[in-house]
Amino acid sequence: MNPDGFASDLARKPDVLTDLADALAQRNPWAHVVPGDTSRVVFLGMGSSAYAAGVAAARLRARGICAVSEIASSQLLPHWGPGTLVVATSASGGSVETLDALGRVEDSAYTVALTNTPGSAITAACEATVELLAEPEVGGVACRSYQHTLALLMALECHLTGTPTDSLVESVAAAARASDHLLRAEKDWLPEVSDLLLGRDETHLVAPAHRLSSAQQGALMFREGPRRSAIGCESGDWSHVDVYRTKNSDLRMLVFAGSAWEAQMAEWTGPRGTTVVGVGGEVPTATATLRYPGDDADDVRLLTETLIPELVAARDWQAAAAG
Repeated sequence: MNPDGFASDLARKPDVLTDLADALAQRNPWAHVVPGDTSRVVFLGMGSSAYAAGVAAARLRARGICAVSEIASSQLLPHWGPGTLVVATSASGGSVETLDALGRVEDSAYTVALTNTPGSAITAACEATVELLAEPEVGGVACRSYQHTLALLMALECHLTGTPTDSLVESVAAAARASDHLLRAEKDWLPEVSDLLLGRDETHLVAPAHRLSSAQQGALMFREGPRRSAIGCESGDWSHVDVYRTKNSDLRMLVFAGSAWEAQMAEWTGPRGTTVVGVGGEVPTATATLRYPGDDADDVRLLTETLIPELVAARDWQAAAAG
């Protein structure tokens, strides 16, 4: 991994997302790989792949489809019989845990590899392949591939629910425009946001349950690049399991707006003077708020908002490497 390469990968997000929108407008790649008798879906993956799949599975369940996301290292994989679609995600195509899990999937399940690396080991282990089209990530950090995983799993949702991809294509294109705006305006927002978020102790990244992957992925970027202490939290659960660090640490918080439980969170962050940065909407007790075009649409938020912690982490990582 290298910080300059990571920053370069982030700068390419608008162009590569635009290409993905164009590709999805031409066809839904799942249409020719998902068996017609599919009635249940199992997602397998590690790290960023598992974060994205967790949200995808919840979205499918909300629309009446039996779906779960299992971390590939688990020994408790579902064995649901015929009609089961297994989607194994690995950007590199070589995640050893995911490859091992595929060896433990029941024979009656139909397996599809979701990968950014054609011809990789995972494609050989599965019966079909869907490509992420995220282009090689020269920095060695899963950033575009995470974003494209979300988009492609949303395309699977469209296919399984019989929904046209028109709205998804527009969301991906809008995310490309929003990403371009954030990158072009970086000098206007990043110094203040970085100063507020990068304290001496730890940073919490908080998101509503239906976009929990944004908090998980954002926290991973802080840990993976500049090696800072950071955790991803769900907005409602934060008040039950993570609130305690507001009392005895220099806790900083990035809150992705959109949860009904932000007022409950504010009951703790306000009186304790916790530094809070709101993203994509107004957040109670926020010290600063960062908005961007399209942040009134939830799917655009999901596909865009991780760029903010990614850029903060990239610049902090570059500064540490230079110093």
